[in-house]
Amino acid sequence: MSSDKAVVTCSLTGVLTNPTQHPVPVTIQEMANSAKEAYDAGASIMHVHFRSQQPGLGHLPTWEPEVAKGMCDAIREKCPDVIINMTTGTLDRDQQGPLDCLRAAKPEMAACNAGSLNYLKLRGNGNWAWPPLVFNNPVDKIQEIVKVMNETNTVPEFECFDVGIVRCVNMYMENGFAKNPEYNFVMGVASGMPADPDLIPLLLKYKGNDCGWQVTAIGREEVWPVHQKTADCGGHLRTGVEDTFYLPNGEKTTGNGQLIEQIVKCAENAGRSIASPQEARQILELS
Repeated sequence: MSSDKAVVTCSLTGVLTNPTQHPVPVTIQEMANSAKEAYDAGASIMHVHFRSQQPGLGHLPTWEPEVAKGMCDAIREKCPDVIINMTTGTLDRDQQGPLDCLRAAKPEMAACNAGSLNYLKLRGNGNWAWPPLVFNNPVDKIQEIVKVMNETNTVPEFECFDVGIVRCVNMYMENGFAKNPEYNFVMGVASGMPADPDLIPLLLKYKGNDCGWQVTAIGREEVWPVHQKTADCGGHLRTGVEDTFYLPNGEKTTGNGQLIEQIVKCAENAGRSIASPQEARQILELS
């Protein structure tokens, strides 16, 4: 078991989740209020997706820089010293929207999708849940966004959907365009790594030495043993309604606060304490 402090991230809202069906915040005020609930429960980092602020369109993403800045500013106002971790993902090569939002919001951290993936899911009858598509993240796209992150003093958190992508991040470091990155092992996407706790020691074998890491576990209540294994192995912790709607007992969560309370228990079970926002900044070497 590890005795070091765990940094907790709340993934505040998803990409396309319908707010009429699930407890996902959409408006700037809802995002700030949900962040405060997570912050009070122990989260130091808020992973933020930006939703359309147009009435009736809250299930859709937006890359409007003024929305990104307004949302991040509102969260910072509610949560002293909180760390903003901004999404940057686009399915295709064009990422002008994320670049503009990075420059407007100047987050301390930002997700950086570290490789391409066939993004697939099947329904129970064997039909595709959506038409098969490629989540397209070629190296020149990654280099482009890392360059802007360097401009905005933003630490990249490399999202790794499979073991090959973990190894790519190691090469990005050796090549020199990624320095001291954070690794995020994304588990539970149907065509990526499964949400399997037994995978975690293997991933640690292949990641770059001395780099921080966490796991994003996507799914239902089966994700909680993954969180516990992450805590036991010394990783940082993340959950929120972007990743799951389910508590360890199988009940649906009412929002982000309950999920963060549960992931804090994973850290405590591993004999670890939770980093305050100030401590998290030191651990992650944020200026």
